[in-house]
Amino acid sequence: MERKEVISSSIKSVGYDPEAQVLEVEFRPKGRLYQYSNVPAKEYEALLKAESKGRYFNRYLKDFYPTKRLDK
Repeated sequence: MERKEVISSSIKSVGYDPEAQVLEVEFRPKGRLYQYSNVPAKEYEALLKAESKGRYFNRYLKDFYPTKRLDK
């Protein structure tokens, strides 16, 4: 999945597959990569538009969708 770099102190890049409704998030500083399932497109769009992407992620995404770590 192609990811876009974002301006954030905690998130390095994000990617989204609208057909599968899968969100990928790469975190700073260690580059840990996680995949979140069943994420609606509106949540991805809201994350990209959020003034604080880390705060939005923690408040609306982190504990609400099935998660899988990819970088192990």
